[in-house]
Amino acid sequence: MQLQEHIAFRESDLVANLSERVELLCAEAGELSEAGEIETARSTIAEFWDRVGERPRLDGLDDSAQAELLLRAGALSGWIGSAQQIWGAQEAAKDLISESATIFEKLGLDAKVAEAQIDLAICYWREGGYDEARVTLQQILQRLGDQPSEQKLRALLNCGLVERSSLRYHDSLRIHREAASLFNESGNHALRGKFHNEFATVLTNLGLSERREDYIDQALVEYAAASFHFEQAGHKRFLAAVENNLGFLFVSLGRFGEANDQLDRARSLFEGLKDRGMVAQVDDTRARAFIDQGLYAEAEAVAGRSVRVLEEGDELSLLAEALTTHGRALAKLGNAQLAHSKFGEALNTAQRAGDPESAGVAVLSLGEELADHLPYGELCSYYRIAESLLAESQYPEIKVRLGEYARRLMAVPVAHPIVEAPVRHQTNGKGSAKEHAVVTSAFTNSGPDGSLEGLVLNYEGNLIRRALESSGGSVTRAARLLGITHQGLAFILNGRHRNLLSVRTPVKPRRRSIIRYR
Repeated sequence: MQLQEHIAFRESDLVANLSERVELLCAEAGELSEAGEIETARSTIAEFWDRVGERPRLDGLDDSAQAELLLRAGALSGWIGSAQQIWGAQEAAKDLISESATIFEKLGLDAKVAEAQIDLAICYWREGGYDEARVTLQQILQRLGDQPSEQKLRALLNCGLVERSSLRYHDSLRIHREAASLFNESGNHALRGKFHNEFATVLTNLGLSERREDYIDQALVEYAAASFHFEQAGHKRFLAAVENNLGFLFVSLGRFGEANDQLDRARSLFEGLKDRGMVAQVDDTRARAFIDQGLYAEAEAVAGRSVRVLEEGDELSLLAEALTTHGRALAKLGNAQLAHSKFGEALNTAQRAGDPESAGVAVLSLGEELADHLPYGELCSYYRIAESLLAESQYPEIKVRLGEYARRLMAVPVAHPIVEAPVRHQTNGKGSAKEHAVVTSAFTNSGPDGSLEGLVLNYEGNLIRRALESSGGSVTRAARLLGITHQGLAFILNGRHRNLLSVRTPVKPRRRSIIRYR
């Protein structure tokens, strides 16, 4: 009996020692990951896990060590999958992280549950699943309550990131402003650097769109602060991200020489880190710069290179953005048919990701760039789809672009309106369907009896009805709301939408002047 007890004690001691060692290695790997040293972090736990898609070796570990190893392997799977563009890496990461969160939950380790769920939300974000990421982060914040902690800062940081990625810039700006004091009190340079970098990116986009020089000035200050904290943290990967973001800002300001220098430095840093995903993002930024400079052949070559890399991975929202850039470059070169195909791929890719904003930008860009190559009815259909997909966008530039698109369409009458049923298709990869058109091949549904024009006619009628109801039936005020002339709206009502004549106020006969002229 004593021998059996001794053996059991020895086995327990071995488990404890091994588990303690694993937890120490996982903690070290976590610190390395925080500093952006992803490959070094992987080698730290290589004895127990070494490759994306493989399950870590959990034999002989207690529950706490198993959960730590699962979490670290999952988080690294997401990072490595993004850097090397490995298809399926985010899904594998989510499985491991979810399993770790379940064990932490059983052990009553709330802080570790929050850490795992934040890493899970980041995987959702990488895939373009912004709604899933948003809900997960909100649940974490509710669970953490008002007490300050590092996990609360991580959750707030990623909340701002998700809203910015969803084009909800004002929500993101509010989150950053409310959280600024909490981050200023933190001693974690990596977290503070990420906060300032994200804050600067939001300010950049709003400043450019709203022509707010004060936002641009503040963004430059925030980028400088981000660089300082990343240098203190030794975080080369995010220092390179700041360079890329500054490159985008200078491109948008037309300061192409400075932009080129920033992008060269960013690309060099990412190449040194063997981060193919971020190199592709820098290439996408450079392609946009070439488009703005009128260097369309160079833009097409660089954009195509970005697309080819991102097609290997599973970050579908990034791929949709790169495809949209490639479509714009091809359109500028006059290759309308191939451009149309790329925009269609961008739309379908964004919809697979469940990312309506990127899908809407792809369709909006299609209509803008190919306006001279597509039938009027098809252009109207694309406007309707873009307007619907971008309904939640808080990016002022999007509203301006939609308004310009609508005004161009309103200036052209439809000669032969067509009524038909909308096309149903799957939009989020999860079995649900919405009534939007999908671009599946170049120049589809563009014939005289194409199915898209009826969809546009219905949308136009709903738009006019809302304008008339908002203006109390006044055609003059409704026309002003729609950005067209009174005569133009009257022509449309009497021609294409006679069923709406009852919504307008009755036409009053013009009274004859009592003053007579010879």
